[in-house]
Amino acid sequence: MIVKDLIIIGAGPGGYETAVKAARRGLDTLIVEAEELGGTCLNVGCIPTKCLCRNAEILIDLRDSEKWGLNDLSYRFDIRRAMARKDEVVATLRSGIETLLSAPGITRVKGRARFVEAHTVEVDDARNAEGIPLTDNRFSASRIIIATGSETKIPSFPGVRLPGVLTSTEMLRLSFVPERLCVIGGGVIGMEFASIFGAFGSKVTVLEYCKEMLPNFDVDLVKRMKPSFKRAGIELVNQAAVESITQEENLIVTYECKGEKKRQEADVVLLAVGRKARVEGLGLEHAGIRFTPLGIAVNEHMMTNVEGVYAVGDVNGLCQLAHAATFQGEKALCHMLNEPSDIRLDIMPAAIFTHPEAAGVGMTEAECKTKGIETKSYKGFFRTNGKALAMGEPEGMVKIVTDAEGHILGGHLFGAHAADIIQELVPMIARRATIKELSSTIHAHPTLGEVLLDATS
Repeated sequence: MIVKDLIIIGAGPGGYETAVKAARRGLDTLIVEAEELGGTCLNVGCIPTKCLCRNAEILIDLRDSEKWGLNDLSYRFDIRRAMARKDEVVATLRSGIETLLSAPGITRVKGRARFVEAHTVEVDDARNAEGIPLTDNRFSASRIIIATGSETKIPSFPGVRLPGVLTSTEMLRLSFVPERLCVIGGGVIGMEFASIFGAFGSKVTVLEYCKEMLPNFDVDLVKRMKPSFKRAGIELVNQAAVESITQEENLIVTYECKGEKKRQEADVVLLAVGRKARVEGLGLEHAGIRFTPLGIAVNEHMMTNVEGVYAVGDVNGLCQLAHAATFQGEKALCHMLNEPSDIRLDIMPAAIFTHPEAAGVGMTEAECKTKGIETKSYKGFFRTNGKALAMGEPEGMVKIVTDAEGHILGGHLFGAHAADIIQELVPMIARRATIKELSSTIHAHPTLGEVLLDATS
């Protein structure tokens, strides 16, 4: 058995970034990964979808080409080339991770790790970074971080295994643009793919069980976004309870909406009902680690009920975002090394890369009301922003939520580059800045960020 200072299971953002930081702090670190480096985010999530989002943006601009003085353009969209470019970007970033993990102090092992006891793991089919089988596949450490991420949640209704019924992973391998796409699930994954393939030319219908799309976003924001989706030709159906998928001449999705049975024809159906923590096969029971189907239970330091064993990222079920995994890893590392940490995991920005983008951080107005917090809200609109009009992107708004004394509790916006603009509010919420302090902060002109100032006036 090989003894290390730290074992990390999983090489997604929560795993590989923590491994690099741990090695720099002097820990002899082992990182184990059964699949490709980079986890869900790099291989089948954040990065590949953003590549396709860029294709979608270009196509939208090309269709409006006369507005930009470009007449009689002729072009043909090749989805195979778009997918190839996506793969090139992923490969480049994966190569960068390989370089990071080749640093001194890091041992990389390929294979599937499972606990045999609290601080010992066994790696099935263990190989080194070059693919050479290892003679010893047992590893022990007083500190272990579980960062195995999540996997696609498959609903239980009939027909989910039919040909043409795909998960987000398979959608990223499509070699054609479906004429009709039915998306089951109106969360972040579903709405991003709806926006992408709507721009690619698919007739898209989204079926969402809840009363609104994007149920975790501010309700006021989502209601104002809906016309943008409809103008893009995306049909949104709320309160749709899917019952089955059948194969006739085409795929038929049967669902109930407000007491009425309905059918939706499609060439491709995307299952986008969320992701679940990847805990199966880890042998957590052998280590005495508490977990549920929602994830591994952790405290505020990301430590499990077993001393020295931590869980970060999607696997703990707290927040399914790549940057959350990264900072949870840092939080765990600081705790195990008795280092102070000022990381505020409760202030977590989130974004969705539809067209236009949407983003939020902090509390929504509805959350404040649930907690009995008296609030005020301030709104600004992209249609009055000079840079937005110059870009041809007048759609969008910002909503800032404060308490009665004016301290900023949350910010929510949609519009061009919303994911970038939201960053400004993160440190302001963290230091309990007021709406007055925001209004006194000089912004360059003309910039999209000025929409935040507009909300304060």
